[in-house]
Amino acid sequence: ALDLAALATEHAQFKDWWWKVQIGKCYYRLGLYREAEKQFKSALKQQDMVDTVLYLAKVYLRLDQPVTALNLFKQGLDQFPGEVTLICGIARIYEEMNNISSAAEYYKDVLKQDNTHVEAIACIGSNHFYSDQPEIALRFYRRLLQMGVYNCQLFNNVGLCCFYAQQYDMTLSSFERALFLAENEEETADVWYNLGHVAVGIGDLNLAYQCFRLTLVNNNDYAEAYNNLAVLEMRKGHIEQARALLQTASSLAPHMYEPHFNFAILSEKVGDLQRSYTAAQKSEEAFPGHVDTQQLIKQLKDHFAML
Repeated sequence: ALDLAALATEHAQFKDWWWKVQIGKCYYRLGLYREAEKQFKSALKQQDMVDTVLYLAKVYLRLDQPVTALNLFKQGLDQFPGEVTLICGIARIYEEMNNISSAAEYYKDVLKQDNTHVEAIACIGSNHFYSDQPEIALRFYRRLLQMGVYNCQLFNNVGLCCFYAQQYDMTLSSFERALFLAENEEETADVWYNLGHVAVGIGDLNLAYQCFRLTLVNNNDYAEAYNNLAVLEMRKGHIEQARALLQTASSLAPHMYEPHFNFAILSEKVGDLQRSYTAAQKSEEAFPGHVDTQQLIKQLKDHFAML
């Protein structure tokens, strides 16, 4: 394909932007990102096209240059005001950079242009959920249901929103539908994990234990489920099982602070202060602003000072 596109470009005396885009695509697929960048830039000089801007942005994202991609999208919006794909591209980059508030603003701009954009509605709903506004998130998810989106992830999110908005009549039926619609074991594991959270919320710890176990049956690498099972084992007084589960969780997800913090608490309870201190330090590295970790470290330091 690359040879064919190169011959066609030569035949067109390097004046046809379309063939340059095709060469750029070939280079992109071959992993030659700098060469692809040159071709797309050359094509844009000859003809401004939305597709070419999107391909060039993909190249910059592969080269780990999100700011360059953002600037490119914004330049594209000067040429094509209100183009949904460009606004959506900006929102996705902000979301990946963890700048959720900016991402939400751009997704709202997407909805001003196209009020049936599924991704924008879902992302704004998710943003409201994590901002402790489950009722508002539920309105966005219900809008998706009205539009005919019918999948496991949506019912999973609806179930969680209903639970946190205290609409308990809808919670379990939403999760049941999510389980019915799950297409693979990862999706099933997510649903069982969320059901475990619901069970903890209503105080049914036996049900929670079974749900987290079923999560691990479907996905054996689910670090959060190992962590939560460990907490339930600690409540039952099964120290060794809890310790093993927490070690598994922290090895699977070193970026999570919860397994380290729980391991620190567990070790402190059984009198293993050195291990507790090491785990508490790891927890602080993962989440420097966690108050309980800071208090535990201070306690341990005071204890060591007394010794």
